[in-house]
Amino acid sequence: ISYQVTLPEGITLARAIEILASDGRLEQLLTGEDDPRLAEFSAGRVNGEGLFFPNSYRFERGATDLDILQRAYDAMQQLLQEEWRNRAEKLPYVSPYEALVMASIVERETGVPEERGEIAGVFVRRLQKGMRLQTDPTVIYGLGDAYRGNLTRAHLRDDANAYNTYRITGLPPGPIALPGREAIHAALHPAAGNTLYFVARGDGSHQFSETLAEHQRAVRKYQLRRRADYRSTPGTQ
Repeated sequence: ISYQVTLPEGITLARAIEILASDGRLEQLLTGEDDPRLAEFSAGRVNGEGLFFPNSYRFERGATDLDILQRAYDAMQQLLQEEWRNRAEKLPYVSPYEALVMASIVERETGVPEERGEIAGVFVRRLQKGMRLQTDPTVIYGLGDAYRGNLTRAHLRDDANAYNTYRITGLPPGPIALPGREAIHAALHPAAGNTLYFVARGDGSHQFSETLAEHQRAVRKYQLRRRADYRSTPGTQ
């Protein structure tokens, strides 16, 4: 008899470990995200975030949570290397790991899958121009348990948050989630264009702009006058 456990795209490693821990059919070896055995995966990295491929994994009785993570790690390394070999030219990454960091940001910013390439294009162009990424999901990740669902101006001004892309230049020190295949592909094949800004429309999609003036008009339209049914992700039927 085989069973299945699913690690969804865009979750954090901490959430992935919670999912595995809640599956009573798996033998539990890990004590949590601070388990020293996880350090074997993240050697040379700030942590193990982003290093495991989100997917559905089949297993049989006797399998452990660590077995699933090993398979997810191997799958991510294989996919990342394949995508890295076939990457577009003149990208602002010096390693596959940096591409993984970008992919995790794209994953967390994308409500509409078709926008992944365009969102990646915006971030890549900002890096190339020396502009800060200024993306909320990185700030939220850096806040950890201190985040209570409301991102404030004080959070955006916080220099102590190493993931605060409103204050740091370049990529944050590590991924912020487990990115899926499409996000990794988008990070390594960003859409061409001139857009440098985007803002959520409230239906899960984004308005993209080339200039700051255009962006500010979009912010006034979609953020300062939010619709009653505003949401950051697409609705379901």
